[in-house]
Amino acid sequence: MPKPQPMYRDIADELRAQIQSGDLPPGSKLPHTTDLMETFSASKQTVRSAVDVLVQEGLVIARRRYGTVVRDRRKVRIPLSRYKRSLESNGNKGPFEAACEAEGLVGQMKVVGEPEHVRAPDVAALLGLPPDQDVVCRRREALVDDQVVQIQSAWYPLDVAQASGLDRPGKVDGGVYARLRDAGFPAVEADERVAARMPTKEEGAQLGTGLALPVLTVERISRSDTGRPIELLRVVAAGDRMELFYDSLPLPGSERT
Repeated sequence: MPKPQPMYRDIADELRAQIQSGDLPPGSKLPHTTDLMETFSASKQTVRSAVDVLVQEGLVIARRRYGTVVRDRRKVRIPLSRYKRSLESNGNKGPFEAACEAEGLVGQMKVVGEPEHVRAPDVAALLGLPPDQDVVCRRREALVDDQVVQIQSAWYPLDVAQASGLDRPGKVDGGVYARLRDAGFPAVEADERVAARMPTKEEGAQLGTGLALPVLTVERISRSDTGRPIELLRVVAAGDRMELFYDSLPLPGSERT
């Protein structure tokens, strides 16, 4: 006869079922710990262990002084044409914001900290710079309805950052590409590599994915019209929320006559 599972697992199963059925919709709060203790006739530690299971599964987010809320897991479809859409928005939106708008979502970029002058030999090599040359690093979070769905770090050659104002604090209105273009460094092509892995503890907490859900990683190197690398962007995104897709790709032999 199989051994009964621990009570905290039973509580987690019940709460998970309520989330999946929509009885606890995205953004709603889980009942308070004391209410769950009474409902399930369980101790505080048992209830906390049950909630932690849901946190690690990426189903809920525990917010200090606010409570535990059901995580929004609706897909955010991001087309590879997002850069073009950004430049066509007359400087009003960055690539992520333009892509979210096309999907009917409210997306925004949030600057984390201030730009830093850093020495990172691996980054410098990818930007075609000497290993001992400083680069400027900017860190951001991409949010949908106030929920973090991407963590971004971007690096720029020092002269490029200074000419385009990317070495100064604050949000870049209109997007980085528009700022680079106006400074004489138009981004005309980019290499983008997408992979997946399990998150670190810090990434899982920041994205609300816990440790059980994989994250998508994106590395993009953008080049100017002279072929010079002008930006290295690394993104860590919630794997269950972000969907990158290619649209309107030409195929061999499909040229119209």
